[in-house]
Amino acid sequence: MSVSISKIVQALEPSATLAMAAKARELKAAGKKVYDFSVGEPDFNTPEHICQAATRAMAAGHTHYTASGGIQELRTAVAKAYQARHGLEYSPAQVVVSNGAKHSLHNAFTVLCDPGDEVIIPAPYWVSYAELVKLTGAKPVIVETEEANDFKLTPGKLRAAITPKTKILLLCSPSNPTGSMYTPEDLGALADVVQEKNLVVISDEIYERLIYGDNKFASFATVRPGLIERTITINGVSKAYAMTGWRIGWTLAPLAISKAMDSLQSQETSNPSSVSQYAALAAIEGPQQCVDDMLKHFAERREYVRHRIAELPNLSCPNMGGAFYAFINIQAHLGRDYAGKRVNNSADWCLELLAQQGVATVMGSAFGAEGYARLSFATNLETLAKGFEGIEAFLKS
Repeated sequence: MSVSISKIVQALEPSATLAMAAKARELKAAGKKVYDFSVGEPDFNTPEHICQAATRAMAAGHTHYTASGGIQELRTAVAKAYQARHGLEYSPAQVVVSNGAKHSLHNAFTVLCDPGDEVIIPAPYWVSYAELVKLTGAKPVIVETEEANDFKLTPGKLRAAITPKTKILLLCSPSNPTGSMYTPEDLGALADVVQEKNLVVISDEIYERLIYGDNKFASFATVRPGLIERTITINGVSKAYAMTGWRIGWTLAPLAISKAMDSLQSQETSNPSSVSQYAALAAIEGPQQCVDDMLKHFAERREYVRHRIAELPNLSCPNMGGAFYAFINIQAHLGRDYAGKRVNNSADWCLELLAQQGVATVMGSAFGAEGYARLSFATNLETLAKGFEGIEAFLKS
């Protein structure tokens, strides 16, 4: 029997970050030493008090179905946290807990987008954004930004990209893949266009706790009165609490949108993992010193990476105000041979760097920015040092 795959799935691009991580694992399994900077995952273990909360939840019998949008205690805790940190008033019913922030994004796009709608996505962008939009039948409209402006969307570029079909603006600050951040003033200027053109904003704030130096984080819904009624905020526990595998994210949104996402999720997954929800509750309500401790290590790694990039010839990257990525400009190193292998684009460069030096990065083309490579510094300084030795040797080859 011949089975055809749906056109919408055939059109999807596989995740480049996971593909590079898989290739790195293959080389490791073959006995090659690999320095893996491909995946955005903290190298720390989940803090012990969070793990203990999961154990207590299992012992207490919290291993059954929950409400489709999450347990009431967790939804309440998320709402209280946003009120405490940002002064935003949400009811627990406006919080929908999902199986990770990626699932939360999928829920938001699915309940808002119809075929033919347009979603504006500034590039560089996280690899899954455009593909999640495509799954709804809507069209991702990619707007290029400049390294000289730390890859931030400007009001002029936003306005120029809007058509009668535009429904949503997607923002991510701090950014994956660039680490750059929008100031409150930057966001306010974009918000003026959003309100004028009656757009919805999906604001991915998963890295809001990972901020460096004097940079100030602002939740998009706070920068102008009335934005809370047109903003869907995405967040979760994966990055700040080293809980990537626990798969808990959430949305905060206007009540009608939250109810729609809750209904959708009830048909898709029934509910997020019950045990993971209790772990996430302990993360939010428990001691926060673990976040500060991890941030201190990330800050040290960021400084090391900035220093090493500046030392190497013809490399640059935007200011890394948050998250744990360096988005390295490699344009001057394309169109040449490396140990006899011709490298013409960012995919060639990253694949040859991995093959020749065992250093795994992700090609900028996967993020909508040819001529760049993303390096995650969510790993220890010793590994970073060895990795940059490999990059330096590669550039000299």
